[in-house]
Amino acid sequence: FNTYSRNKRSMVIDTTTVEGQALARQVVSKSDVMIENFRPGLLKRFGLDYDSVRDEMPRLIYCSLKGYLPGPYDNRLALDEVVQMMGGLAFMTGPVGKPMRAGASVNDIMGGMFGVIAIQAALADRAQTGRGAYIQSALFENNVFLMAQAMMYERVTGLASVPYSVKDSPWPVYDLFDTKDGEKIFVSIVGEEHWRGFCTEFGLGAWLNDPRLATSQGRVDHRSWMIPEIGALLTERTLKELSATFERLELPFAPVNKPGDLFDDAHLNASGGLLDMTTVDGVQVRTPALPFSIDGQRLQKRRDPPQIGEHTHEVLAELGLIG
Repeated sequence: FNTYSRNKRSMVIDTTTVEGQALARQVVSKSDVMIENFRPGLLKRFGLDYDSVRDEMPRLIYCSLKGYLPGPYDNRLALDEVVQMMGGLAFMTGPVGKPMRAGASVNDIMGGMFGVIAIQAALADRAQTGRGAYIQSALFENNVFLMAQAMMYERVTGLASVPYSVKDSPWPVYDLFDTKDGEKIFVSIVGEEHWRGFCTEFGLGAWLNDPRLATSQGRVDHRSWMIPEIGALLTERTLKELSATFERLELPFAPVNKPGDLFDDAHLNASGGLLDMTTVDGVQVRTPALPFSIDGQRLQKRRDPPQIGEHTHEVLAELGLIG
């Protein structure tokens, strides 16, 4: 709740009462967009499902965030981990024989994002037509969309997908290496300029003249002996030294950070990527900003996450529903 509720207000309506249901309809009728995330069929009991409001509110953009789009599964309850398992992501993420959920709630987050994308499109359409729309965005279909590349690979090549933990690299160097100080660093060397710069920096001039390594595919074919030799060279330098070298060579690289390491990340702190915030329990924290800028500016925190129902009177008064 604290992570995604900044810049929001909170109001509470008891929709189990006739009065509450009527008030909720009034609030919705004065809104451009309604987003709901209740289990299938729940809002119909209160007269707040799309079919119950669309005739009265023809300009409303109504968005339902669900586990599944309409079909045989649409009455199932879904969680991020459930759809990762049935949607192939857990298979691709974990070791062989041990499917594993991704390290973030990717479908919960992206399902909401696709809902917002559709809402924006519907608002643009309404500006032209005057008509509202009914939008559904679902966790399972979002996960399937994430699997599009793997599904396409299977159909184009005729080969079955394998987990990334054992997948053969299509690139000459696209690997994780140990450093002198016991850390790990990911390095990618895919272009000719990168290859020449790396070999020159690390005293591998002979590799530049080796006909086996003259092409990118040749390097891929000889990864079995090439990668261990690169690994041995990199263990002679610390993470800090390697980071400075790869940045100078303009090679793609990355340290392996833990989530807590990001609070001290130089780029995030210099670019406004972390925002100061107070949780509903009064704890002072820092949290990631939205990952984009508009006209060079990052979007700022305007409000801390609200207490439940904190703004009920304020919102109802703004809508003219109470004196």
